[in-house]
Amino acid sequence: MKLSSVVVGWGLGAALVVVGAGACASRQRGGEQESRPSESLAAYYPLAVGNRWTYRVNGRVDKTVDVEVLKEEGGYFHDNQGGQLAVDGFGVRDRKRYLLRGPLAEGSQWTNVVSVSSTERYRILQSGVPCEAPAGSFEHCVRVEARNRVDATTTLVNALTFAEGVGLVRVEVSAEKSNGERMPQTWLELASFKLQDQGR
Repeated sequence: MKLSSVVVGWGLGAALVVVGAGACASRQRGGEQESRPSESLAAYYPLAVGNRWTYRVNGRVDKTVDVEVLKEEGGYFHDNQGGQLAVDGFGVRDRKRYLLRGPLAEGSQWTNVVSVSSTERYRILQSGVPCEAPAGSFEHCVRVEARNRVDATTTLVNALTFAEGVGLVRVEVSAEKSNGERMPQTWLELASFKLQDQGR
């Protein structure tokens, strides 16, 4: 299976469109505001026309991918990379798979059957944890692992990190052999972003 069918083939739409607005929820405690993660899936992958993200590929400043949400049509938000995303009552999805589903708790799992011969298995590794990228530090993030068996000896593993109020901040793709050895394939990290609703 080619890498493009996993990252770029997701349309950079399943794997890369980070469309976002949304603020963290807060609660009162002893007269002070205490920040806490939102339980809203849309907060971790909100969708809005005009939002734009730039990703570094493999950490290189000179190799970037720009993603911009161009329009909303048929219930999906379309980006300039061919991706189509929506948020429904179950989670954040493209036309074939859920990238993020609730509950947003460590250990939550789901499965996407994307074709007769391809089944993707997802699991939340961490939730409500801080994360970093060149674009900044983010307080409430969710880390998801997606696994798709390529053949008898190799499984493709995608590690996706979503930040609340921002969207997808990191994608790490590796090939895992049957003995557990992982070979990095590629990775992307958020270098900058401009969200229409937040004026960033």
